[in-house]
Parts: sequence; C-alpha cells; structure tokens
Amino acid sequence: MTNTTEKLKKLTQTTFDSVEGYRKAAEKAESPALKQALERRTGQRQNTLNKLNEALMAGGENAVTSSSTMGQMHQTFLNVTESFSNGDEAAAERVEEGEEYLADQFRDVLEDDENGLDGSTRMIVQNAYSEIREGERFGEMLETQYS
Repeated sequence: MTNTTEKLKKLTQTTFDSVEGYRKAAEKAESPALKQALERRTGQRQNTLNKLNEALMAGGENAVTSSSTMGQMHQTFLNVTESFSNGDEAAAERVEEGEEYLADQFRDVLEDDENGLDGSTRMIVQNAYSEIREGERFGEMLETQYS
C-alpha cells in the first residue's frame, strides 16, 4: 500500500466514524430542528464518505464499511459521559468535538508537503475537506447555540 493510499484510507475511516457520530448525535437530539439539521449533515457527510470510498476502490482497495477501533472506543466513552447530559447539548458537543478532530486530520494531510498526495488524490481530499470545513463551522455554531 502506498503512502497516498494509506493516508486516503485513514481519512476515509475517520470520515466513516464521523458519519456514525452524526447519526448518534441526531439520536440524542431532542429539538426537532436540531435533529433535522443533524440528519441533513449526516447525508452530506455520507456523500463525502461515498466519494472517498470510490477513490479507494478505484485504487484497488476495499471500501471502508465499519467503525475503527478508536471510533468505537470514542463512542463508548461518549455514551457514558452523555448519560449525564442534556440531549441537545450533548449532541452539539459531540458534533463540535468530532468536526474539529476530522478537520485537523484533513488539514494535516493536505499540509504535509514531505509526503504529498498524488494529484488526483489531492483533489479528492481537497473537495472532501471543503465539506468537512462546512461541518466544522456547523459544529462551532451548535456549540455556541447549545452550550
């Protein structure tokens, strides 16, 4: 597996975990408006995941179809801590934290000139990063509104 493929697979895995995080946040949300907004973002993030998976498969790799071990551990931790939180506040915190982490992962890969991505993969990652930045801004807005 090439360095580019490894990076793409890691970003795709983290994006899969993000889709799952949005689904869980939507389940926790009590406000119908928040639930709807989270479900809309889930769909947008799922589209990004689909594009990343298509790029993996075009390179001969398998699509990412399950949560990572780290993602599962994080979900378990959040489930325990959220049992003491307000539903909307917990959903907003989950989204904000996850979006910040995901954006950092994409930023790091895009800024890593030493082990750069090939041209077509860079374009795919940059397009995905645009949607992820929207999600990061959405998470910041939720954090402000619900905390």
